[in-house]
Amino acid sequence: MTGAVTPTAVVYRTALVVVVLDQLSKAWASANLQPGVVSPLLPGLLQLRLVFNTGAAFSLLTGNALLLGLVSAAVAVGLVVWIQTSGPLRPWQATGLGLLLGGAIGNGIDRWRLGRVVDLIEAVPVSFPVFNLADVAINLAVLCLVIDLWRGHGRAAR
Repeated sequence: MTGAVTPTAVVYRTALVVVVLDQLSKAWASANLQPGVVSPLLPGLLQLRLVFNTGAAFSLLTGNALLLGLVSAAVAVGLVVWIQTSGPLRPWQATGLGLLLGGAIGNGIDRWRLGRVVDLIEAVPVSFPVFNLADVAINLAVLCLVIDLWRGHGRAAR
């Protein structure tokens, strides 16, 4: 099988793209945005606002960077072990796992390196916490894995 991309390769390539884009966007935001100051991105939809989160989603466990860093590392290691031992992966599953792995690593890097997560994207029309590309990847991962389940993986074709 020459030139074919395996589902496992899709996982790791997707994770790598997520980590690189996430870390580049956070480095750019840290260098170019003032904390708390709003900059329009897509007027009426998204804006940039640099904030730092020492907690998890929705600021849960605020101030527990070490614990959350350990959780991020455990999730990443657990995912790699599962990916390597689970057998063949389906396309939506591989994409979802890659997004989840990349998101966990992206936010984990922040927790280990900075003791907090850099957030920079804010939804304008709704009251929602400021987030980053790793968070987007994690949410897209859930969508991909739901699609994989909805498509009836493991069932014989009808």
